[in-house]
Formats: sequence, structure tokens, C-alpha cells
Amino acid sequence: MLSKITGFALNGLDGVPVEVETDINKGMVSFDLVGLPDAAVKESRERVRSAIKNSALIFPVNKITINLAPADLRKEGSYFDLPLAVSILKASGQLTADTDGIVFFGELALDGALRPVNGILPILISAKNRGFKRFIVPEGNANEAAYIEGTEVYALKSLRETVDFLNGGQFEPVPRKSFSATRGERSYNYDLSLVKGQKVAKRALEIAVAGGHNILLSGPPGTGKTLLARCIPTIMPDMTFDEALEVTKIHSVSGELSEEGIVSLRPFRTPHHTATTVSLCGGGAGRIHAGEISKAHKGVLFLDELPEYTRSALESLRQPLEDKVITVTRSGGAVTFPADFMLCASMNPCPCGNYGSSYLNCSCTPAQIHKYKSRVSGPLYDRIDIHVEVDGVKYDDLIAEGTAETSEEVKARVEKARKIQRERFRAEGILVNANMGEKQIKKYCRLSAECEEILRGAFEALHLSVRARSRIIKVARTIADLDFSENIKPPHILEAASYRNAEIK
Repeated sequence: MLSKITGFALNGLDGVPVEVETDINKGMVSFDLVGLPDAAVKESRERVRSAIKNSALIFPVNKITINLAPADLRKEGSYFDLPLAVSILKASGQLTADTDGIVFFGELALDGALRPVNGILPILISAKNRGFKRFIVPEGNANEAAYIEGTEVYALKSLRETVDFLNGGQFEPVPRKSFSATRGERSYNYDLSLVKGQKVAKRALEIAVAGGHNILLSGPPGTGKTLLARCIPTIMPDMTFDEALEVTKIHSVSGELSEEGIVSLRPFRTPHHTATTVSLCGGGAGRIHAGEISKAHKGVLFLDELPEYTRSALESLRQPLEDKVITVTRSGGAVTFPADFMLCASMNPCPCGNYGSSYLNCSCTPAQIHKYKSRVSGPLYDRIDIHVEVDGVKYDDLIAEGTAETSEEVKARVEKARKIQRERFRAEGILVNANMGEKQIKKYCRLSAECEEILRGAFEALHLSVRARSRIIKVARTIADLDFSENIKPPHILEAASYRNAEIK
């Protein structure tokens, strides 16, 4: 007897429908699984066999052949345990219920319990877009499935429960959850009001977030560079539901989702300086996994002690910083991951960390300083819009009583500037000033003769590249937006150019 059950496989961040075809006939007892299964899928034969027996069901002692179609797509992971078991039960006549239009996925324990799997959210979204409405998932994936509208999802505990449900048992679908309610329950552990002094650095952070610009914090150790960086998500606008789904898909496939089932706060990723190129960009020997730059999508990628990263790892960031996506190519295929992140980097100005400090003395030689700074290439420095020096804070400033500006106050100004940009670029397909191309710069960033003269002086004095000139104009446009100014004025250009003074040659 032949049966067909629908499952789904993951290809990057997209779900691909897989038809599980089972044929049971007389002949030498065997259990053959074809259709390009990987090791985890092949091992599912033993899990399925034990799960069926331990669920008070009968595993057929016949010649069993299962095909996972399409046969040219490699099947990976434990998603197919449940559809395999249901398909065998249908083919053996133990299950007669109609399963058309139902998508099954889940890993089976030997006792028949359903275990959660990674990547449920992207699979549900892909399946819904293909017209599927009904799903059976493990109970452990219920929270993740609760945010998808227009679907009927049943989160079950075991294979036995699955059979009972298909035979007409009464089970309630997963109740819908409100993203706004979930987001309201979460908060950050940091706040700009906790940062003492550093007015220039705080101003630079506000401009960077308002326009989506990359920023480099340079200064002696212990001056608050890391604390400033950790405050960046607190002044970023709240994620929309669509943005949250994009981010959650990446974290779901990576197996990094929390119990709430959705990423409601902006990601803040800070990989150690020993991170490899593959860990930053993505890849892997088997399935191609997302890297840190994709896990930071719609959030912040913080690289602490920038010169300590390997040259190859840092150079791999250049293309994603421009294109906001990264295509990872391996022998098994190519996968494109989103990588729209804000880069925040920090570094010491020299090996001892005290060069340029107004409080500490530097013990490094010019050759040591040059060697240290040259670990990061000029083209990468050039792609960082804002360079700001962070110096030490006086003791009196640390203990001074006073009300420092909170993240919420800064965030309110950022959101107003972002609203101006959304309205400006409504027909352009971009959201922030940092993503402007030369066409948009020419259209929205016209400079007066006085502004052009200031920019010419900065260009010649700082020996800037063409890219650096464009980035100064973008930053100036953001400063003007924060001032609610329709046109870029000389003070805006002057301030934007000042953020290249700390540029490392």
C-alpha cells in the first residue's frame, strides 16, 4: 500500500516542501530510505521504529521503501521523524484519516515523545506562502508558532497524540500571541544615563543610530567604550513585527531562540576576537549556517578591540557592509543571508592604550603604534562613517550629582529623525540615510557654496577618499534631520567632518 505525507526541509532560511512517499509490500524484510537523506535522516529509521512500537502501534514486518521527494534536494536534520512515522502508519493501514493539506514535522524520541526542532518559524512562513494552513508541530515549538496569523497549528506531545488527533480527537490549536505585548515585557539591562561624562561620544552614538551609520570608538582602556556600545540598542527604534520575523527566522534556524518564541529586542552580537571568518560570515561543512553578521541583522555587531581580529575576518565584512546581504557559497550550494546590521567597533589607540590621552602617558614607540593601527585596512576604516575619540572621565564627574539624559529621551529624538527619513525615501526603497546611493545623495543632499567650501577643505586636509566624502555628506544629512532642518547647513557639515578627524591613517 502506498501513502503520501507532506513535510518540509530547510534550505537556508526558506522551507521547501518534501513529499514523504511510503510503499509497503511483501518481500524480504527491509527498511530503505532514499531521496538524498543525510546521516541524521538515515538514523531516523531506528527512532521511528522504536517510537511506533512504544506508542502501542505495530511496526510492519515487510519490505518498506520510503522516498523523500524531490530526490535531488539534500534532506538534513530530524524534521522528518514524524512525517516518516505517520506515513508508515498510513501505508500499513493503521491510520485511515485524511492527512491531505496537513504539514508534519518533529523529532521522535524512542518512547514516541515529540522533541522540538530548529527552524520552525521559517518553515511555517514558507509553507503558509505556498498555501498550507494546517500544521502539527512538537509542543516545545508552540511559542514560536503562535505568532503566525492565518494558520492552524497543533502542538502535540507525542506520536500517540498525533494519531489520536488524526482519528478525530479533540485538541485545541495553539493560541495566538501578541507581538506588542511580548515586546512590552522585555527591556534592556543598560541605559545611557549610567554613562558618566562622554558628551561627545553620546552625541556621536545618537547621530549614528539616527542615520544607521557605522561607528568606531577609540580611546584608552576603561573609558567606557564597551558600556557605550551596549547602550546602542536602547536608543534604536523598536522593531516592527516584520523586522522581528526576519530576525527570528535567523535565530530559529541557528537554535538560539528563547522560550518566548520570537526575538523582540534588537540583537546585540559581540563575537570574541578569535572568531574565524566562517563564524562571522556563515558557512559550515554540512548545512550552511548563518554567521554573526546575519545574527546581528536589524541590530548591532560590536567588535571589541578591532585590531585583535584576524585580517581575513575583518576584510570579509567589507561587502556585507555595502550590500546588507551576504551570499555564502560552498560545494553543496549557495545561500543568501540578510546582514543589515549597524557596525560598532572599539579599539585602543596604541598597544598600551594611552596614546593621545590627556590623563595617561603612552609608552609605545611610533613604529609600534603604526604596526598596531595597520592591522585594520584603510578600506575598512573608510566604511566606518563616524570615528570618535573616547577619553577618560575626571573623578569629580563620576561622583557628580545630576540627572543624566536617559536612553528613552535620546530614543525619542532618534525616532523623529527616522520618521523624517522614512517619509523622504518612501519611493526609494531605503530606510535610513546611511543606505543612500550617489543618486539619492545628489537628490536629497544638495550643498550650498559655503558647505562645499567647508567640505573641500576637509577633503584636502584629511586626504579623504571619494567614499569618505560621500559618508560625510550622509552624516551631515542625519545631523540636519536631528535639527529638523530641510537643508544641510555649514554647522552640520563641520560636525560631520569632525568625526573623520580621528580617522586612522
